Amino acid sequence: MMDESKSQERELARAVLRSEDLRRLILDLWQRTRIDWGFASDRLADAFRKARQLGSSERRIAAEALYGMIRHLRRIDEALRAGGLRTVTHAPDRERLLAYLVIEAGLPAEDAARHRPDLDWQAVADIDARLSRDSNPVRKLALRHSLPDWLAEALSADLGRRAEAVAAALNTRAPMTIRVNTLASSVQSLAAELSAIGVETAPGRYATSALHVVTRTNLFSLDLFRKGHFEAQDEGSQLIAELVAPPPRARVIDYCAGAGGKTLALAALMGNRGRIVATDVDNRKLAELRRRARRAGVSTAQTIVLQSGENEPFPASLTNMEGRAHRVLADVPCTGIGALRRNPEARWRLSPDDLVRLPTQQLEIAARAMSLVAPGGRLIYATCTVLRRENEEVVAGLLKLRPDFETMPIKAIWGADRARPIATEDGVFLSLDPARHGADGFFAAVLRRVR
Repeated sequence: MMDESKSQERELARAVLRSEDLRRLILDLWQRTRIDWGFASDRLADAFRKARQLGSSERRIAAEALYGMIRHLRRIDEALRAGGLRTVTHAPDRERLLAYLVIEAGLPAEDAARHRPDLDWQAVADIDARLSRDSNPVRKLALRHSLPDWLAEALSADLGRRAEAVAAALNTRAPMTIRVNTLASSVQSLAAELSAIGVETAPGRYATSALHVVTRTNLFSLDLFRKGHFEAQDEGSQLIAELVAPPPRARVIDYCAGAGGKTLALAALMGNRGRIVATDVDNRKLAELRRRARRAGVSTAQTIVLQSGENEPFPASLTNMEGRAHRVLADVPCTGIGALRRNPEARWRLSPDDLVRLPTQQLEIAARAMSLVAPGGRLIYATCTVLRRENEEVVAGLLKLRPDFETMPIKAIWGADRARPIATEDGVFLSLDPARHGADGFFAAVLRRVR
């Protein structure tokens, strides 16, 4: 019997073929996204604001088709080439949509042939078998999982045999995961309240406050969300906050706070006690953090805007905290390779130059953050990437710069049993990937300042 996911894919294909308006919407979204490979989520939100007549089913189908075409672009074009399309470098977008429906949504080849009879749609459908015979492992990885060549090379070099499984997992749809705001509810209570309104959940595998939402619904329209009982947050991101492990009434700095997902998680872990300072160079994101904090009932977080540039001085309010913070979280800007499930367009926006530029920037940011750590305190260095040059190699550089810091294994914080499934083999670093853990790809290292 066809499983539920296959049934949904077939329904997607049928719906797209039935509606010319839906096809036009998907192709318009696709063309707008490809202009600069900006965030697909922004393109969708803008389109849906303008097309208020669209139902929830049509919105879901348009979003899935757009994300699917982004995720599988190179594979789609290879399939069209195999099917006899000679202008594949400038493939017509309607044919790309049709090929996506064949290779990912189960559209029968004979149905596709009715729309474009001059192509061999069975060859399109058989593209994976064709690609599996490629003798070049890096090229095969790049084409099967629609990665730029440079990224396939980097994954192969860093992950070895695991590159195939990780690349495949990064091309899947991310689960909807929420963090229960323990200032307002408990995991058990919220799960029961959601179930009572028809939203089924499953507990997270690793993070203590995580729930995976099984039922498809608009969570942000729920009264429980408006009351601050939960936030959308990947389980890996929640684990980063838990790894900070702030002591009672601690002084904590979230140095690259952004819109504050980890700041709010830290406030809940601290029971709304102590002090959290959230800093970022983007004041708009900090404004969003303040709004979210009000909804969550967080009263211990303050925000400080930083000037961009490594040589810019700290604001006076942050200078006063130099050498005094018990914990500093530096969740630095990165390639975001570990979060490609959520932002698949990032693979086309990034370039090989980013693998040179970003590690240098990460080292500079984390080194500045180290100056805020008190003797005996800890810096938690974190990224959402799986590449060594942004992770272990940056940590090695930090330890060379600051010999008064030492690595603290995460097994020493969480215990060996909890750390084992989510740590590197030596138990030193947090290391997550979607293939093994179901979470986004995250890395974290804890560096303790020697007294």
